[in-house]
Amino acid sequence: MTATPSPDEAENRVMTDEEYGVLRASAALWAGTSVLVTDERGRVLIQHVDYRPTCLLPGGAVDRGEAPARAASRELGEELGVTMAVARGLAVDWVGADGFGAPAEMRFPGEIVHVYDGGTWDDERIASIRLPEGEIESVEFVEPARLPGLMSPVDARRALSALRARIDAAGPALLENGLPLAPTVLDRVGALSTARARHHLPFHPGPAPASLSTVQAWGWFLGPDGRVLVLLDPDTGAACLPGGAPAPQDRDDPLVTLRRAVHEEAAAEFGEPLFLGHLSDPDEPCARLRYAAPLTRLGPPPVDPATGRAHVRVLATPEQALELFDWGSPAADQLAAVHHARARLGIPRAVRQPLTELPDATDLTAGWPASP
Repeated sequence: MTATPSPDEAENRVMTDEEYGVLRASAALWAGTSVLVTDERGRVLIQHVDYRPTCLLPGGAVDRGEAPARAASRELGEELGVTMAVARGLAVDWVGADGFGAPAEMRFPGEIVHVYDGGTWDDERIASIRLPEGEIESVEFVEPARLPGLMSPVDARRALSALRARIDAAGPALLENGLPLAPTVLDRVGALSTARARHHLPFHPGPAPASLSTVQAWGWFLGPDGRVLVLLDPDTGAACLPGGAPAPQDRDDPLVTLRRAVHEEAAAEFGEPLFLGHLSDPDEPCARLRYAAPLTRLGPPPVDPATGRAHVRVLATPEQALELFDWGSPAADQLAAVHHARARLGIPRAVRQPLTELPDATDLTAGWPASP
C-alpha cells in the first residue's frame, strides 16, 4: 500500500499499489538516447535515415528495463557497427507532447532524451563505421551551424545545446524542448549557430618572410590560471581571438597594431608579448602573426568601432577556444606554440572548466605567479 493520495481523490485517502501504478502509467513518457560524436575538426556526426525527412544523431529508443547509457551503446553498435561504452552525459531533454511534431495517430506522450558524449573520432574509427541493411542510408560530419537546416527544430536545438555543454564543461545541461533551463554564456550568444571561422592555414613558428605583407596580428592573452581571452559576437556567437588588421597610424609595427586593436575590441592590456609565429596563405602573399602575452587588465566592455557592438569577453582554456574555430590540423602546431610560450611565462596549464564571462573591468595582475 502507499499513502500517496490521488489529486482527484479526497484528501488522506490511501491508494492501493495497483491504483498508484495505474495513475503513474497514465503519465508515462517515452525514453530515448542520442550520442554526440565529432571528428577532429569539431564537425558533428549525423545520420540520414529512410523513415523520416530530417537527420538524426546516432541513438534511439530505450528498451523496457534498459538503462539509457546501455541503450546508447547498443544503438552505436546497431546503427554504426561501433562497439564502445558511453559514460559521460551531456544533456537530458524533456520533450513535450507537442514539441516533436508527431502525427496524432502516433499518440506521442512526450519523451525524455538522454544525450551522451561519444567523443572525438579519428580517421581510423570513422573508417570502421559499418551501416546496417536498411534504416541508416548514410552518415556525414557537418559543421554545427548546419544542424538546424538538416534536423527537426527540437533535435537541432538539443544537439547544439549538448555540444555547447561539452565545450563549456559545466556538467550535463537540463533542457526543455532542446533549450537549456540555465543557459551558459555560449547558449546566450548562440555559439556555433553560425559557421565557425575556417582558416586551414599552415602555422610557422619562425618570423614571417619580408616578402609577405602582414594583414593581421592576433594574440593569445593568458590569465593567471592559464586560460585565454576569447571574444564572442553578441549577435551571432562567432568567436575570435583579440587582435586586428594594420592601420596607417600603426607605422608598420605589428605590436602597435596588436595593442591598438586589443584595446579597441576588448579594452584589454597585456604584458610583454612573446612572438609565436605566423600563418601563411597559399592563395595570397601575406602573413597572419600570432603572439602570446600575460593578460593584465580589462576595462569596461568597449564598443568595437568596426562593428558598433560590444564583444562578449570570456576566459577559456586554449583547447576550448580551438573548439569554437575550424582551423584544421595546423591548429595543433599553433596550440603547441601557445603552451610553450605559457611555460616560458611561468603560467600554469589551465584546468578545463566552465567558461567565465568578464563583463566588468578587471585587474588581473594580483593573480600572477612569481617570476621564474
